[in-house]
Amino acid sequence: MSDIDPILLSVYARTFKSITDEMSISVQKTTRSPILCEAMDFVTGLYDAEGKMLEQTENLPILAFSLAPVCKYLVEFFGEEIYPGDVIFHNDVFSMGNQNNDVAVFKPVFFEDQLVAWAAAKGHQADIGGAVAGGYNPNATEVWQEALRIPPVKVYEKGKLRKDVWNLIFANIRLEIVQHDLRAQIGACTVGERRMQDLLKKYGRQSFESHKKALFAATRKMMESEISNIPKGVYSGEGYVYFDGHHEGTKFTIRVTITVDDNKITFDYSDTDAQTDGFVNGTFTSSASATILTFLQMVNPDIPHNEGMVGPIEIIIPEGKILNASYPKATTFGNHLCPPNADAIIRALAPVIPERVTAGWNNLLASLTTGIDPETGEQYVDIGFMGLKGGSGAMQGTDGYDHIGMIDASGGVLDQDYEMFEQQTPHLLIKHEYITDSAGAGQWRGGLGVETVFEIGSEDTQLVIFGDGDFEPAFGLFGGHDGTLNQIKLTYPDGREVIPRNKDLIMGVPKGTIYHQVAGGGGGYGDPRKRDRKKLLAEIRDRVISQDAADELYAYRQAG
Repeated sequence: MSDIDPILLSVYARTFKSITDEMSISVQKTTRSPILCEAMDFVTGLYDAEGKMLEQTENLPILAFSLAPVCKYLVEFFGEEIYPGDVIFHNDVFSMGNQNNDVAVFKPVFFEDQLVAWAAAKGHQADIGGAVAGGYNPNATEVWQEALRIPPVKVYEKGKLRKDVWNLIFANIRLEIVQHDLRAQIGACTVGERRMQDLLKKYGRQSFESHKKALFAATRKMMESEISNIPKGVYSGEGYVYFDGHHEGTKFTIRVTITVDDNKITFDYSDTDAQTDGFVNGTFTSSASATILTFLQMVNPDIPHNEGMVGPIEIIIPEGKILNASYPKATTFGNHLCPPNADAIIRALAPVIPERVTAGWNNLLASLTTGIDPETGEQYVDIGFMGLKGGSGAMQGTDGYDHIGMIDASGGVLDQDYEMFEQQTPHLLIKHEYITDSAGAGQWRGGLGVETVFEIGSEDTQLVIFGDGDFEPAFGLFGGHDGTLNQIKLTYPDGREVIPRNKDLIMGVPKGTIYHQVAGGGGGYGDPRKRDRKKLLAEIRDRVISQDAADELYAYRQAG
């Protein structure tokens, strides 16, 4: 490619990233739901005319690789019927979507009357119809019990709003706030469209196309180089999922076989357990995204996120497995199969690249409360982001992150502001703090978990519980200890205590009920007795580690 200017190539790469960052800021500043404007549960991206990834801003990693497959599907679905001014909605899990609540907005970018790119934004909506407010239905067995399916549909065509389509969609969604949030996503895509057109005006389409291909090729070489640093071979690992929401005592195994060649890596899930009869299933897109984001934690973080990066990665997930459920199975839990998927990958690769892997991360155990705010008379939906964020696993040379959340968020989900939590829900926050001794002990300890307590402020409250980590803690590596378990407990006004199942739907929770949640710590790495003594002393003083635990697990006093 003799016409490639290496400086201009860098300009393109950084401009693509700048554009997706600006799109992300636009979403954050204009959306209304705390799921988006506070927790940042969304992703923005740019794609070429064929739907190949140019760049993304990945506030939530599990969404990071969920847009390109849909974009490619849209190109094929609409064919020649794509026009300037079109805006397309999509959430359908059986046409490359990842989760029903994650609704994507796509806008084509035209230059000189030709389709050259796409701008897109995908975010988790506060409601998406279905049988249960908020979108999570642990009792679901099929997709229609979960959500309104939105296959590719134009809500704007040639710049004109299709009122009939818009009204049809939002007549089936409970909360008006979802309309405003999706308008904000449309606005972000418009920002991306304008910036891409400015870029093309400056450098021309031919320059864009040639440098795009060169960027893909250079990025692919970077990823191939990273793969070549992993010893060639075949490696296997397992992760576990507990309870499908319907059959007590059920346990499912995710099995991955990883084959590393000179410049290619293959993740094969053919031996993974079959799909469940409940909503504890994934889609190919959600599971493949989980695989990629886990592997990216083991390679050079400076690799650009474009089509070239994913080229050397092959993912095999046969249909009918728990990670790739067949139509019309329920799949809302699919994003949250990432942690056990990641566990399987880490266990497989830890023996050959011990310096690149972390110990186990605390698994997600989340709750979603919905009801009527007695002060406003309006319905609210809240996913308790502050309560679900446990600790990450440690790695060689580095402690785990405290209160970071599950590996599929990797810190992307921000914490709720305490005062905003009480403004946006009728609940009263009583306690939110780190838990002493929650981190798995190790030469490098796991991240701390947290304890959250609040009083429910609405009558007849609905509580949805979904997740894991209450049966199996985050695992330690190379002599490091496991983290601690998750738990949720409800104490009703009459003193009765209820411990929900990890996939549960509880109706009619009365006002005044005390909600108590423990999110466990991450796994430790290495022999705890080798932990730095000065650091350990400081942690005893700060009550990160108790004196008893320091003596028993770290041999603190014995070592003098």
